[in-house]
Amino acid sequence: MQRRQFIQLSLLGVAVACSWSSYGNDPEQPQLRFLSSVNDAFGEHFIVAGNAAGEELFRIAVAERCHSGCLHPGAGQAVIMSRRPGINLYVINMLEGTLDTLVEAGEDFHFYGHGVFSQDGTRFYATANHYPSGAGYIRVYAADENYRHLQDLPVAGMDPHELRLHPDGERLVVALGGIKTHPDYGRIKLNLESMQPALVVMDRHSGAILQRCEPSHHQLSCHHLDISRDGIVIAGYQFEGPQWETPPLIARLDTSTGEFSEIALPGPDQASLGNYTASVAISRHSPVAAITAPRGDCVLLLDYRSAEPLHIVPLADPGGVLAERDGSFIVSSGAGGVYRVEATGSEPQLLVQHALHWDNHLTRA
Repeated sequence: MQRRQFIQLSLLGVAVACSWSSYGNDPEQPQLRFLSSVNDAFGEHFIVAGNAAGEELFRIAVAERCHSGCLHPGAGQAVIMSRRPGINLYVINMLEGTLDTLVEAGEDFHFYGHGVFSQDGTRFYATANHYPSGAGYIRVYAADENYRHLQDLPVAGMDPHELRLHPDGERLVVALGGIKTHPDYGRIKLNLESMQPALVVMDRHSGAILQRCEPSHHQLSCHHLDISRDGIVIAGYQFEGPQWETPPLIARLDTSTGEFSEIALPGPDQASLGNYTASVAISRHSPVAAITAPRGDCVLLLDYRSAEPLHIVPLADPGGVLAERDGSFIVSSGAGGVYRVEATGSEPQLLVQHALHWDNHLTRA
């Protein structure tokens, strides 16, 4: 079969490698752990599934570069979203390793690459840009009705990026980058001097903004976050100001008390992050959070409860990060490696090397 024909079949939902259903039946076979968006050496785009050893289980070819997503809580599905300014979300059948549904953003909207399900799986929330106005919205879909669009919740700002469902199931925590973009200009940032980033907490039903926290500098673009079981948010910034400045890149919000703060590192450590964070993961089994810094070639580990920085772990071009049950983290590299990073800060363990360029996120599967 010719390579181009192979990709075309994959676009119709044929798994490139093998079915997820063949995994998990053999107790000696490592089970599926994550989905990720990747590019190959030819510049083709795929959604790839991997196991705890970093081995590829299946891949699905897609027509555009994708970003992040989330696992449905009970329907055997996952959603991966196209990367800003993408217009599609891809519903993956996790039992077959195939593409179930393609959902478009709708006229005058594009996605930012992130979404989340309600606890019962009936609703899906996606961050989106209404590009004629530049206003950010959460687009709400009926996941139990083949992802029918229901409503749009304004976020009172621009560039809503990553969002998480609060453990109470009723609130959304949203990182607002504050950057104006338009598909006609690709990924060019149009308002760096006037951007207004924020971290917001909103009611997922009414859309009411319950809390808005603003970074200490108006060019600290709040992009990525995770939330612990006890409602503590760790968010990562990307600084759009002068390169010689090194402001804090990590924010902490305790949603039970409303306390918001930023975590500054000692001077050389702060500079080592390269003014850019890519992904955040909080362990469910320890007080450790991991933040990747691809431009600084390192992973920051910190105690999310006390806000104490613990370790800076050197690792080339780290992007996606996923917390494991044993307290460690799986980290993907843009250079193709998949690593295990221990909470102790020891040297990362290379699990496998692929001829792929991993995107900045790993989606738990």
